[in-house]
Amino acid sequence: MPLPFILVGAAVALAGVGTKKGYDGYQDKAEANNILEVAKKQYEKAASDLEFDDKGVQDKLEELGTLQLDIGKDFNEFQVIAEELLGKLNDASKADIKVDVPKYQRKRIERLSMDSIVYASKVVGGSAAAGYAVYGGVLGLAAASTGAPISALSGVAAYNATMAAIGGGSLAAGGLGMAGGAAILGGIVAAPALAIAGWAFASHAEEALSKAKETREEVRQFVKETDISRGYLRDTRQYISRIILGLNGIRKVFNNYLKYLKAVEAEMGQGNFDILEKEKDIILKVKNGYVVAAILTDIITTPLFKVEENNGVPVVGKDGIPKFETNDEGSKILNKNNMTKVIGESNRSVEQFKN
Repeated sequence: MPLPFILVGAAVALAGVGTKKGYDGYQDKAEANNILEVAKKQYEKAASDLEFDDKGVQDKLEELGTLQLDIGKDFNEFQVIAEELLGKLNDASKADIKVDVPKYQRKRIERLSMDSIVYASKVVGGSAAAGYAVYGGVLGLAAASTGAPISALSGVAAYNATMAAIGGGSLAAGGLGMAGGAAILGGIVAAPALAIAGWAFASHAEEALSKAKETREEVRQFVKETDISRGYLRDTRQYISRIILGLNGIRKVFNNYLKYLKAVEAEMGQGNFDILEKEKDIILKVKNGYVVAAILTDIITTPLFKVEENNGVPVVGKDGIPKFETNDEGSKILNKNNMTKVIGESNRSVEQFKN
């Protein structure tokens, strides 16, 4: 008779073990859920913060590129009006009037003006403007080092390089979306594999807990890398803002000369106007305008990022575009020292031309 009691006791014991395992499984799944919930919130916050800083840089790049392209158009308008007025002065005075502007400065200004017009005619939109901000300066280097016309480099080569760098545009256009700005700078943070899993866990409790802990570590690493990238993006945004501020200040000085020439042109169109009465003023305004344009050209043709060099000569890739130096994270290195020096010298030089 004792046998049945023994079997019953064993059954009760086994039931107890099963209940314990069931409870442990419940606990494991509950813990896995909690871990994933916290990790998800951390991931979403880090990704959102990165996207915010990334967009801030992209917006600044677009603002800078648009400003540079507009300055190029200003140069073209200035040159057209200046040549027209000087021609009329020559006709009226029967003399060969020339403006004392170094030939190399005129060539650089003309090349920048042509570059911006050609580039703007081939590519449109904010991404294109951002691309010009990044590649405008290095295109000048490419032209200087390869002898190729800058207008040619501004066409297909520049477009292809720009589109490759920014990942093809917005997410809606089939591009990288959030990574648009970061891609143009390099050093993109890779999203952890958890995003593919959709925050789900395996059916087995122990495995679910193990995978949840792995996910937590992935997210922690992602947050660390995001913090590094955000620091770089914020630094880049401030850097670009300073360049925009410097260009806008000097552009105002240049536009004063452009406005003067446009006013004289308008007066001439009204008739009964003796251009010789304004001969000295026109020559002075044209000369000073070209000098200020050269100062703006110095800033615009200074690359935003450091360019690889070999014995002082830019290293050019197969696409004809100079290569950028990158840091350990793969991000382009800001050309801060050179840019700060150029802007500082430009601001000092332009002081004497302010009205």
